[in-house]
Amino acid sequence: MNKQTNPIVAAIDIGTTKICAMVARKNAHGKLEVLGVGQAKSEGVMRGVISNIDKTVEAIKSAVAEASRKSGIEIHHVYVGVAGQHIKAIRHKGYLMRDNGHEEISETDVNKLVADMHKLMLPPGEKIIHVLPQEFTIDDEQGIKEPIGMSGVRLEADFQIVIGQIAALQNIVRCVEKAGLSVVEMILEPIASAAAVLNHQEKEAGIALVDIGGGTTDIVIYQDNILRHTAVIPLGGNIITEDIREGCMVMRDQAEKLKVKFGKALAVEAQENTFISIKGLRERAPKQISLVNLAHIIQARMEEILEHMFVQIRLSGYENKLIGGIVITGGGARLQDLESLTEYLTGLDARIGLPAEHLTVNSQRTEYNDPMYATGIGLLLVALNKNPVPTEIEMPQHTEPAATTNNAVVQPIQETLPAEQLDLTNAETKEEEELQPTEQDNDHSSGDNWFSRFLRKSREWLEGDFDSKDFN
Repeated sequence: MNKQTNPIVAAIDIGTTKICAMVARKNAHGKLEVLGVGQAKSEGVMRGVISNIDKTVEAIKSAVAEASRKSGIEIHHVYVGVAGQHIKAIRHKGYLMRDNGHEEISETDVNKLVADMHKLMLPPGEKIIHVLPQEFTIDDEQGIKEPIGMSGVRLEADFQIVIGQIAALQNIVRCVEKAGLSVVEMILEPIASAAAVLNHQEKEAGIALVDIGGGTTDIVIYQDNILRHTAVIPLGGNIITEDIREGCMVMRDQAEKLKVKFGKALAVEAQENTFISIKGLRERAPKQISLVNLAHIIQARMEEILEHMFVQIRLSGYENKLIGGIVITGGGARLQDLESLTEYLTGLDARIGLPAEHLTVNSQRTEYNDPMYATGIGLLLVALNKNPVPTEIEMPQHTEPAATTNNAVVQPIQETLPAEQLDLTNAETKEEEELQPTEQDNDHSSGDNWFSRFLRKSREWLEGDFDSKDFN
């Protein structure tokens, strides 16, 4: 394989929860070979919009450095995903009058029509990100998908135009450039996610993709292999974490780990009389969290997100045309029973979107085959399907070998919590044994506090089994 025929590209997914850098290329069979992945906690982004330049720059540097180290490739040029509540889409018609109607319509004619859309007058502070042709009309002949090669005088088209705020887009570019990188192109993230988890047949039949991120939920609808509608809901996985934090009265890191490890989108599926013990702060008694109560908190907020999503599907006019139903992806799609809740609320088929079909066998066996990586993998696919600008292939000295073997699993950055907060780790440690769900009698459903221990020990004393050390 050489650089010219198999270019290596890099992409950055700047999300509210994490910043993820990925390096990949296509193999001889057209599958995506992931060479390296780097992640960093995103502390300077809120709902897809950069709120702190310095923190975002440091996170980008950290993620890119990790991806470069694991792939053995120096990264200079990147494709960047763009999302956030500032994104919106409008529909517009455009037309082109040709001098000779007998000549075939060429790609130049179509490109000229698309270029004219970039000249639209927009409200101050907004900029066009994508101009997406939907259907063409040639001399009153409607419903044409591929006009090239046909003849006619008037070439007309319906467009889906994606718009974002100039300041938000410039801040993204500024952060990437301050990290020492060059932005090749900015790509709308839900379009990238669709490239990773949807196939041509689904887009042809009609399908809605719901990408649940940390700060926002992005929606795109395809029908007849054309992007028909896109929308952004300013709610995501972080608000579920906040609900758990407030409802269960725990630290935010503990709430996030509760959601990821034990969270269910359907409360009826949670085990009754089963509790999670969370170590208390500084000599305080452990807190008991009911799995049923946790599921009720998650389900209430997830229902709200899905209801907003379904409103957008109705507004698109394609509610009764989605033969493929709904595909859910993104970090928020990792919740258990989310497909069942979606089907119950919408009446449409639902599944979790995984990027497996685009990955090589080696990559499928790693953690990349996960909905949280759908956007990053989609960015790489979109870039490679265009005329990609490859990243420089410079092998840094003393680097780790490329993560392309069966045993090469890229490990995410581990976050170390203070001792009093280290409660819900995924490592197989002694703490893991202490955090397994436990069943309790209904009499103790509120937790084993001091008063309940006092009553129990009093009964034991009356029965002759008292041991004074239990009160110490």
